[in-house]
Amino acid sequence: MPDPFIEFQQITKKFAGVTALDAVTFSITRGECHALMGENGAGKSTIGKILAGIHRPDDGRFLIDGVAQSFHSPAAAMKAGVGMVHQELAFCPDLSVAENLNMGQYPRRFGLLDRRAMAARARQLLGRIGALIDVTQAMRKLSTAQEQLVQIASAVGTGAKILVFDEPTSSLSEPEAQQLFTLIEQLKSRGVTIIYVSHRLPEVFRLCDRVTVLRDGKYVGTLDRVQATPDRVVQMMIGRSVADYFPQHLSDQIGPTMLSVRNLTSPGKFRDVSFELRKGEILGFAGLVGAGRSEVAKAIFGLDPSATGHVIFDEKPLPLQSIQTSIRRGIGLVPEDRKRQGLVLMMSGRANASMAVLDRFRRFFLLDRRRERTEAARLFGQMRVKTPSLETPVAALSGGNQQKVAVAKGLIRNCKLLIVDEPTRGVDVGAKAAIHQLLDELARSGVAIMLISSELPEVLNLSSRVLVMRDGRLVGELSRAQATQENALRLMAGVATSAA
Repeated sequence: MPDPFIEFQQITKKFAGVTALDAVTFSITRGECHALMGENGAGKSTIGKILAGIHRPDDGRFLIDGVAQSFHSPAAAMKAGVGMVHQELAFCPDLSVAENLNMGQYPRRFGLLDRRAMAARARQLLGRIGALIDVTQAMRKLSTAQEQLVQIASAVGTGAKILVFDEPTSSLSEPEAQQLFTLIEQLKSRGVTIIYVSHRLPEVFRLCDRVTVLRDGKYVGTLDRVQATPDRVVQMMIGRSVADYFPQHLSDQIGPTMLSVRNLTSPGKFRDVSFELRKGEILGFAGLVGAGRSEVAKAIFGLDPSATGHVIFDEKPLPLQSIQTSIRRGIGLVPEDRKRQGLVLMMSGRANASMAVLDRFRRFFLLDRRRERTEAARLFGQMRVKTPSLETPVAALSGGNQQKVAVAKGLIRNCKLLIVDEPTRGVDVGAKAAIHQLLDELARSGVAIMLISSELPEVLNLSSRVLVMRDGRLVGELSRAQATQENALRLMAGVATSAA
């Protein structure tokens, strides 16, 4: 083995009395791509944040090139050559892309801000990763995937010799992810040391030289790439194997039409979208980021004031632009962006899970806290949410556990139609299998499900049919037999396929 470049020695870190890392020791060699894997809450992101100067260890130390380091801030880590691409995006939403990318180093001319130079530098940074984004628009107008690309451009643009990628593909489409993989391989060829945090085994096996596994904040082991099989890594992560889940609802007879959409249109987002969804069916939506899938879902739920068209739900017309009507009639939405649309981060997990169904827990004119806690505890157990207690603020949970709470919030309402947008974004393999099983059980109970996901295997595995969108239009429908990754990608990219 070459000499270690980064060494973690007995690293311990606690948050609010909960041990996130417990005497973790391992090393990384210079120029390798080293994967960190484990379930949500295992401590992977915490290790990365300690290295990037965001957190300081309570005990232990880490060395870079044989020198003990103690970064007091991300700026100090960046100065030492450490950059990080975070899973949870952190920007100033009202500033432009260019202003965010130049933050802390705004170019000046004659003592004034040089906006032309600022925009040019931002375009250069984005160009290095092949991202085409208007640098003059405000960050809040970008999609989650575009925000992720801006963050990647910012980290890569620092010229760091160590880069930590924390779930970098969680918001990216397949082509964007492939572009990122090419970029990482280029960085690696230049001698950059990469720490890659991910739940996705295929991309880990493609990119990484070695895999370190953490479980419950403890070091489990490190495997060379040739030793790392999917079964072995999963068993190290969760202590048991997880087989691919085959949906049982596919063998059931689906019911009558639950949702009929005709000529649904929203200017600049999508147009003339028509489809039907039947009771007990999981209908998958595939497409590149920006294809219009999430926008269609929001319009059906009542979140788009510009939407026009005709929607029939449960044999009755559904008025657009009325969220209250959608909720009252049994439509639920698990949104793509959990932080801005799915959760109230400063409230407890219990309060987040139950807030949409408080009327169900009302006893006379008071809230029945016991019933509320019992139902929240049941769902949290089902979703395997790792939290010190039901009263812990959601902001204190890991990103993956926040996603589990967002899904639990959608499940608690016993909907007739459930719209799930990126339901497994950022969750570990065990939780992903649990969410897939829950969606399957809901379909078997008669719930109609719209499934939107950037992970094609997820869509193809769970759905009885797959609708493909491109540039705001439905461009094809694939039956279960036709729904292969090749056929879906051809439709997504606009390449002819016999299945279209």
